[in-house]
Amino acid sequence: MSKKRALGRGLSALLSDSPTDDKLEMDHFPVSPSAPDQSSLPASGMSEISLEEIEVNPFQPREHFDQEAIAELAESIQVHGIIQPITVRRLSEHQYQLISGERRFHASKLAGLKTIPAYLRSANDQQMLEMALIENIQRENLNAIEIALSYQRLMSECNLKQDELGDRVGKNRTTVTNYLRLLKLPPDIQIAVRDNKLSMGHARAIINVDNADQQLYIFKKALNEDLSVRKVEELVRELSQKQSSKTGSTEAAAPPPSREIAQLQTRLSSHFGTRVAVKSDGKKGDIRIPFVSVEDLNRILDILKMPS
Repeated sequence: MSKKRALGRGLSALLSDSPTDDKLEMDHFPVSPSAPDQSSLPASGMSEISLEEIEVNPFQPREHFDQEAIAELAESIQVHGIIQPITVRRLSEHQYQLISGERRFHASKLAGLKTIPAYLRSANDQQMLEMALIENIQRENLNAIEIALSYQRLMSECNLKQDELGDRVGKNRTTVTNYLRLLKLPPDIQIAVRDNKLSMGHARAIINVDNADQQLYIFKKALNEDLSVRKVEELVRELSQKQSSKTGSTEAAAPPPSREIAQLQTRLSSHFGTRVAVKSDGKKGDIRIPFVSVEDLNRILDILKMPS
């Protein structure tokens, strides 16, 4: 098996003047007993910086850090020092902001260090966000929901299309799409994936069911009976076949919509930019306007506010 890349192509480009991974593994940076004169630090390069002058990255997408793992890292730092520097950007003469290395930053504080070796980089807010997201995506211990949310943020906040996103993180479009689809699952299922109670394989099988109630039924059955991914896939196929048979029977019994209703459906679908369903028995009926996300719902609500 080939070694997993530590950085996506997008992050490598943004940090093009960073040393290679091999260099980082070979170099050892001893703990400095005191902070240097910060006013003499360059705008870029490698320097020893006071931990008190570094603030965390406000664009950090990761909200939860394993405190036990940070404590273990702190013990290692006390023995070996910092092996790999953090990366920061300079805000002012005595103020810096993390770009990457938040675990090392917290662990160094816990280990009692006063300073930490850091690479200084120039980066605007957009680059900060992109670098923080891509660095987190490349972590092996990131769960599927965290990856999916990072993908979504890269697309929405960095104005990236799926193909461009794939280039940034070194993944093909299909892989990116599979992660993004997880965000359409009910919250209970997303939480289970986030907490490693349900694998991505299980979630990918469940998402092929359109009905949210059925998704939750399969999810609970998978947890309660400890079903394998293959068993869940079989359950999904069975439900899909039953649903297809039921839909076929219903459509066969239901009369086709009238010409007027069909024309109305077409006009409404064009107006709202989504497939609108209109049902009527000649006296009463209903209109259904589906949406695929909160953003899509807000778009439809804006249209509904248009003056008549």
